[in-house]
Amino acid sequence: MASGLGVALFSSAVFGLSGSFAKALLETGWTPGAAVTARLTGAALILAIPALPALRGRWHQLKDNWLTVLLFGLIGVAACQLFYFNAVSRLSVGVALLLEYLAPVIIVLWLWAASRKRPRPLTIAGTLLSLGGLVLVLDLTGAVKIDLIGVLWGIAAAVCLAIYFFITAKENDTLPPIVLASGGLMVGAVVMWLAAATGLLPMAFSTADTRLGPWITPWWVALAGLVVLATVVAYVSGIVAARALGSKVASFVSLTEVLFAVIWAWLLLGELPGPVQLLGGILIVGGVVLVRVDELRGASAPGAVPLPAQLDHANDVEPVP
Repeated sequence: MASGLGVALFSSAVFGLSGSFAKALLETGWTPGAAVTARLTGAALILAIPALPALRGRWHQLKDNWLTVLLFGLIGVAACQLFYFNAVSRLSVGVALLLEYLAPVIIVLWLWAASRKRPRPLTIAGTLLSLGGLVLVLDLTGAVKIDLIGVLWGIAAAVCLAIYFFITAKENDTLPPIVLASGGLMVGAVVMWLAAATGLLPMAFSTADTRLGPWITPWWVALAGLVVLATVVAYVSGIVAARALGSKVASFVSLTEVLFAVIWAWLLLGELPGPVQLLGGILIVGGVVLVRVDELRGASAPGAVPLPAQLDHANDVEPVP
C-alpha cells in the first residue's frame, strides 16, 4: 500500500506537468492541435514497445475490446486533451484543470435530470460544494476578467471526460492496461493527423526556444517533457499505482494532480491563481472527494439513485490530461 501510494503520487506529479510543458510550447507559436498531435504520436510509438509483447498470444483481446480502444482514443485522449490544451492557451493551467475536474459533478447532474430521482445527501453536498467552488474559480467579480472562451473549452474537456466514463462504465477489463493506453494514444494520434490533413484542425509548429522557469531551453526539451514525462511515464506509473491500490483508491490520489499542476505552473511559468481562485479550487476538489466517498459507501437511501460505475472506472487507465 505504501509503495503503491508513492507511485500514485509520482504519477499525479508527472501528469501535472502536461499543462506547463504544453503552455511553454503554445507561447512560442504552437497551436493546441499541434501540441496534442505531437504528444500523442510520440507517446504512442514509445508505449507500443511494451504493448506488443503484452499482446503476444492474446491478440483476440484486442479484437474483443476494439470499441473500448476506439472510444478511449477518440474521447478520453484526443478530444479531452485538445479541449484542455485549448483551455490552457487562454487560462492558467490550474484553472483549466479545475474546470476539467468538474466531470464527476456533470455525471451527477445528468443522472439527476435523467432519472428525476435525487442522489444521496453526501453526493448532493459534494455537487453543491463543487459548483460553489466553480463560481470562486471564475472570480466573476475580480479585477482580472477571465476568458469566457477558455472557460468553455475547459468545461468541454469535463464533458468529454464524463461521456467517456458513461460509455466505458460497463466494459470489461480483459485488455492489458498498457495495451489500452498505447492503443488509445495511437487512435488519438491518427484522428488528430486526419483532422489536420483535412483542414479541420489548425496545425502550426515552432522551433523557437521555450521558457521553463528561469531557463531558456530548445523547443524539443518542452516537447520531450510533454511526451516522455507527462505522458509515457505518467501513464505507466498510473497503471502500476492502479494495480497496487485498486482503481478506487488510485482515483482519489489522482485528485492531487490539481495541486501538482498549480505548483508546476508556478515554478515553470510564474502562474499562480489568486486567493479566491485557490479557495474555489479547494472547494471543487473537496466536492469531488465527497461524491467519490459517497460512491465508495454504496449504500442506497430510500428514493435515492446511486451513482453507477462511472466513478469506479472498469479500466486501470483513465483519460487524464
